[in-house]
Amino acid sequence: MLNGKKIIIVLPAYRAAQTLERTYKEIPFDIVDDVVLVDDNSPDNTVAVAQSIGIRHIIKHEVNKGYGGNQKSCYAKALELGADIVVMLHPDYQYTPMLIHAMASMIAYDVYPVSFGSRILGKGALKGGMPMYKYIANRFLTLFENIVINEKLSEYHTGYRAFSAEVIRSIDFTHNSDDFVFDNEMISQIFMNGFEIGEITCPTKYFDEASSINFKRSMEYGLGVLRVSLTHRLHKWGLIKSPLYKN
Repeated sequence: MLNGKKIIIVLPAYRAAQTLERTYKEIPFDIVDDVVLVDDNSPDNTVAVAQSIGIRHIIKHEVNKGYGGNQKSCYAKALELGADIVVMLHPDYQYTPMLIHAMASMIAYDVYPVSFGSRILGKGALKGGMPMYKYIANRFLTLFENIVINEKLSEYHTGYRAFSAEVIRSIDFTHNSDDFVFDNEMISQIFMNGFEIGEITCPTKYFDEASSINFKRSMEYGLGVLRVSLTHRLHKWGLIKSPLYKN
């Protein structure tokens, strides 16, 4: 625990057998109370590795539900286990678990209700090997989102996130996409509910075993991001009523 808060790490896993143990060993269990792994019907032995390293809470999807569908199971289980703070960490070792202390502290000590590890603050993205086309797309989409949503994040597309349980309960993520744009829909919901997001600089690693989407999927994701931003603004103006938002 940290400042009396129960911290649960959630690992949305797909084909993570080669990187899961490295990720798990760096989790700071001096403050982390539990770990949940959700395997999205991986064709490899991710579940067997999770069992061998001692993860107690393992959920295996019998069919592949997608990245967003995986996170839905992650957050539901974390809340069921009584989490006060939920940290979403990719088990592909692209983000270092060593920042969990810093990210969780921001929430545990009421600095921010949500914290992100940003690859764009500093030089973490390019130094870690992010492809240039992804870096440029990230910067463009983030600029567009900041203008349309009227916020100021350095990055909307990081997969390293921590939330207070209050934030997760306040939004209805069951309406969100089961695909990668789930992340951006969740950010939109967080801002729509009046919460702030803090960021810290986060190094990253791009290597063969780390998960990444191809160019075609990246294009689909980018179009989805634009749609989410416009939906946010139009809902805010009262021109449409989106099921993403409770009010």
